[in-house]
Amino acid sequence: MNYIKHLTGFFDKVVSDKSLNPTHISLYIGLFQYWNVNRFQNPISITRNEIMSISKIASKATYHKCMRDLHDNGYIKYEPSYNPFKGSMVILFNLAEDAEPVQKKDNTSKKILPINEQVAYKQQTSNDTSNEQALVSSINNTNNTNDLNLLENKNQFLKNQNKSAKEEKSAAKKEEKNSPTIEEVKTYFQENNFPEIEANKFFNYYSNNGWLIGGKTPMQNWKTASQNWMLNYNKFNPTESPTKTNHLTTTTNKDYSEPL
Repeated sequence: MNYIKHLTGFFDKVVSDKSLNPTHISLYIGLFQYWNVNRFQNPISITRNEIMSISKIASKATYHKCMRDLHDNGYIKYEPSYNPFKGSMVILFNLAEDAEPVQKKDNTSKKILPINEQVAYKQQTSNDTSNEQALVSSINNTNNTNDLNLLENKNQFLKNQNKSAKEEKSAAKKEEKNSPTIEEVKTYFQENNFPEIEANKFFNYYSNNGWLIGGKTPMQNWKTASQNWMLNYNKFNPTESPTKTNHLTTTTNKDYSEPL
C-alpha cells in the first residue's frame, strides 16, 4: 500500500466529483487515518464518536449522510452495525491505481539551434510575446479598478473623519452650554434669593462629577437642576420656628411660696 499514491488518487477523484464537500473530505481523511493505524487491513472496525471527533463533525445526521455518500460514490464500503456496543465495519478501496503519474520533462530531446537561428527565434518570440501582451488588457483594467476603489475608500474615510469631528464639536458645544461658570450660578441663585454658599455647593458638586444627574445621565439644563437643588434645600433645611418659652428657666424672681 502506497500512502502517497493512495491520497493522490483520492484527491484526483475529489477534483472531478462535484458532489463532495469539505465535510466528506474530512470524514474520509479520518477513516484513512484509522485504516493507516490498522496497517491498511480491510475491513476496519470504527465507532461513531471516535470518527466524529477526528473529522471534527458535530452533527450525527451529517456524519451518517456523509458516510452514505462516500459509500454510494465508491470511496468506501460501509456496513453499519446498528448496535451501540458493537463497532461498524468499513472497507476502504485502494485508490493508488487511480493516481495520474507525473511525467518528467525530457531535457535530452531539446534541440540546440545554431547561433543565427537562436537570434532569429529569440526575435520571433519577443515579437509574439509583445503582440500577446497587447491583446491582454484585463490587468490594466484590474489596476484601474483597484485605484478607483482606493480613491473611494479614501474619500469615505475622510467623510467619516469629518463627520466624527463635527459630532465631537457639537457634543463639546452642548456640554459647554450645560456646564455654566461659577459666576452664572451665583447670579442665578441671587436672583432666586438663595445664599451664595449654596451656589458654591451646587457648582462644586456637579463640576466634580462631570455635570451628570445621578452620576450617569448628562445634565440637559443646569437651571432646572439648580431649581431642584433649591427645593431640596428648603426640604432639608426648614426655616427655624420661633423660640419657645422655657418655663423651667426664668430671669425674674419667683415667689415659690405661692401655689402653682
